[in-house]
Amino acid sequence: MKEIIKEFIEASPEKMISYAQYMELALYHPEEGYYIKERQKIGKQGDFYTSSNVADVFGKLIGKWFAKNSGTLGLPSSVCEIGAGNGRFARAFIQGWNALNDKRLSYWIVEASPYHRKLQAAELDGLENVDVLHAESYEGTGMEQGLIFSNELFDAFPVHVVEKSQGVVKEVFVGHDNGQLKEIMIPVMDDRITAFLNDQEIVLAEGQRMEIPLMYEPFMKSIAEHLSKGIMVTVDYGYTKEEWMHPSRRRGSLRGYYQHQMIHDVLQHPGEMDLTSHVHFDELKSTGEKYALNFVRKMRQDEFLMAAGILDELAEHHDHNPFSEASKRNRAIRSLILPGGISQSFDVLIQAKGMGSLDEKLF
Repeated sequence: MKEIIKEFIEASPEKMISYAQYMELALYHPEEGYYIKERQKIGKQGDFYTSSNVADVFGKLIGKWFAKNSGTLGLPSSVCEIGAGNGRFARAFIQGWNALNDKRLSYWIVEASPYHRKLQAAELDGLENVDVLHAESYEGTGMEQGLIFSNELFDAFPVHVVEKSQGVVKEVFVGHDNGQLKEIMIPVMDDRITAFLNDQEIVLAEGQRMEIPLMYEPFMKSIAEHLSKGIMVTVDYGYTKEEWMHPSRRRGSLRGYYQHQMIHDVLQHPGEMDLTSHVHFDELKSTGEKYALNFVRKMRQDEFLMAAGILDELAEHHDHNPFSEASKRNRAIRSLILPGGISQSFDVLIQAKGMGSLDEKLF
């Protein structure tokens, strides 16, 4: 992968590429990209965990939540998951839906990775009362109404990187020297970056670095253009504008995860490790509003799970035997809602189109 990146650098007129281009190659190159290659990425043998792989109760609860509320919300039994990973969330969601709703579910999956599509097919084989369908984009689903869901999707979007140095905001590029990848900084030339900073009213301090997610807008625009009525639920980790300005975040959030170790130098192991940056929630919110995908609510993940009824799941499966499946499930539930657990690092952003006043109908 490093040699491929070097070739792209050499082919560029300036002998350097943006961090967005670097991430696109490292994560999504059609042969050597991290997410494309056939290797385990999630779980103990991979590089990171997600909530849906800590416990199936996460997906089942959200499936039950939509099964209970889709009628009240006036939505059909249609779901689109964007970036479904190994398919465990989809399986759990479908099981949760089937536990409370006998309507046949249409479950669309938008997935770029052939390897993940293969894992999903094996995971979802044999499930009843559901049509599992695949598309390469949300537009390709043809789904005009329903629920759109993603879990840790936006944190993997390629981003540009800027840093304020000697009073000037500069973009950080990737070049190479003597066989090693290196950073190169030049004053910002991309008007889209300048517009982002101005629109979000972000003023960088000297030495402060930040990721600029220019890919949010075309992605959100495409969804809004093809969704006439529905809810978009985004689960991810990120910051508001005010949180970005905290001194502890002055070096930005772009990181690598390799065999469950955080790697600060993201130019290491290209194609072999996950690359991620924290989500700009205010940008997702304002971009959605721009295209009539309106902000409804942002909650911490544990707050969302509590509102969706996770404590009922805990009571329903009480068992005094610590080794029983019910007890294992209850420990998993507690891991999702106890202070310091995984859910306190994640937020749930809810946006809607064509739904009118929605907040009181969600739970």
